[in-house]
Amino acid sequence: MAPGGHTGSGLELENIIAQRRLELAGKPGIAGLVSNGKTFSIAVFASLGGLVYGYNQGMFGQILSMSNFAKASGVTGIDNPTLSGFLTSILELGAWVGVLANGILADTLGRKLCVVVACVLFCIGVIVQACTHGGSYDYILGGRFVTGIGVGSLSMIVPLYNAELAPPEIRGSLVALQQLAITFGIMISYWITYGTNFIGGTGDGQSKAAWLVPITIQLVPALVLGAGIMFMPQSPRWLMNQGREEECREIIANLRRLPTDAPLVEMEFLEVKAQRLFEQRISQRDFPQFQDGSLSSGFQLGLRGYASLLTNRGNFKRTAVAVLVMTFQQWTGVNFILYYAPFIFQRLGLSGKTISLLASGVVGIVMFLATIPAVLYVDQWGRKPTLIVGAIVMGICHFVVAGIIGTCEDNWPAHRAAGWAAVVFIWIFAIGFGFSWGPCAWIVVAEVFPLGLRAKGVSIGASSNWLNNFAVAMSTPDFVTAASYGVYIFLGMMCVIGALYIHFLTPETKGRTLDEMDELFGDKSGRSQADAAVLEQAMREVGLLDIAGIEKGSPKHEVEESEYAHAEKPSAQHTA
Repeated sequence: MAPGGHTGSGLELENIIAQRRLELAGKPGIAGLVSNGKTFSIAVFASLGGLVYGYNQGMFGQILSMSNFAKASGVTGIDNPTLSGFLTSILELGAWVGVLANGILADTLGRKLCVVVACVLFCIGVIVQACTHGGSYDYILGGRFVTGIGVGSLSMIVPLYNAELAPPEIRGSLVALQQLAITFGIMISYWITYGTNFIGGTGDGQSKAAWLVPITIQLVPALVLGAGIMFMPQSPRWLMNQGREEECREIIANLRRLPTDAPLVEMEFLEVKAQRLFEQRISQRDFPQFQDGSLSSGFQLGLRGYASLLTNRGNFKRTAVAVLVMTFQQWTGVNFILYYAPFIFQRLGLSGKTISLLASGVVGIVMFLATIPAVLYVDQWGRKPTLIVGAIVMGICHFVVAGIIGTCEDNWPAHRAAGWAAVVFIWIFAIGFGFSWGPCAWIVVAEVFPLGLRAKGVSIGASSNWLNNFAVAMSTPDFVTAASYGVYIFLGMMCVIGALYIHFLTPETKGRTLDEMDELFGDKSGRSQADAAVLEQAMREVGLLDIAGIEKGSPKHEVEESEYAHAEKPSAQHTA
């Protein structure tokens, strides 16, 4: 659209502004990461939160199989299924609390202080677990619950911080970096515990250090993150919400390595300002009775916002998709595999805990590697095909493993080849999850909601993820004890049902506009169209349409940015 021409909906304007910004800022992807090296480095550092989360997720199932830990905690691995399930799943319960609390703390304290609080809680929980002795599992229960609160908070606040700090053209890459950090943490947890398992031997003489080292080593990245985050810039979005507009502008300029009056800085600053104004207008439109700024009104606004996800028919369908996609993600059995892999491999006839831990380590490697192509190509593949193929692959793996166990479990020594075949299918399962339901479930949840309800909708999806994670970790040990191969049949059926749900009841969200989303979900209220109109007006009022050259045009800005680009950021232009 030429400068000065009339524009379409708010979302169409966002697309046009995005193109204007890219003309000034350079290309996205690898070139964008290189040209925005400072922001990329900050995001890599902040992603220590994802590393901590992933490491903790993969580590506990490994130490649970260590003989010395069983003595110290009073639990003999999965032989006490209900207790072992609760020891594992109580972290997810704490994480659910952390996610819910994070919605308040992130806005009250700011993103940086919220990270510090999460790291402090995480470290307290780790220290309590490290004190485990005398056959008492109370240390594990209490410590993992507190650790879970920190993990849940980090799982939300770090991606939020990265997304709000990142220039728009590389935001998706930095969020994907968080997912890679999680899978990397899972991967290294297996190999660290595999190595420490040898300290003092793997039998009755095993040293306490075998499990104490992998537990306490978590303190290092958590302390580094908690201390280092205070030297990082504050979120521009949070500063805008606090009315600190000039600080917001200065941080954007500093991250871009440009003067504060550079057109690119001004454009990004006005985008943040327009989004804030948009959210205020949506709140005033939907809930005019709660605009006095009081604590009571703020609480009511939060409650009414969540209630609107259920009371509107179209929004309820969106909420159902978010909740059920996360439900199926957890009931594919991924965390059953991650938490209990050593016991699974022992039951498949692998002799010795060392071999089972070694086999578990491959799970982390293949899942990490499988996540990479998903990050690169999911926008080309589409959400639905990726999820359906992943569910089918995982379902087949579950059914094959169930068949092998049902046939061979009475005499594993005579069926070692079949046992290793089952191990391979568990590795294939990890690949199937890594390229599909791992990243894609979160993408779908983020895309289905209208602009004004997106934050609340994603929080509902995240809470569903953690609650179902808790349910899986709590129930599967008993299930395995009652029916060793039946659990795989059940999880395989859940994968099949998940594939059918995606095929028949979940729309393809790739490249869809908000207007198209209304049509997909049968929303006749015009909610998204109205939101888009409010967004357009907000962009016009703050001057974003003007500086982007959409309504009035401003060739002066283009000349100035070109001068700034060559004078201040030669590397950015050349690498782009």
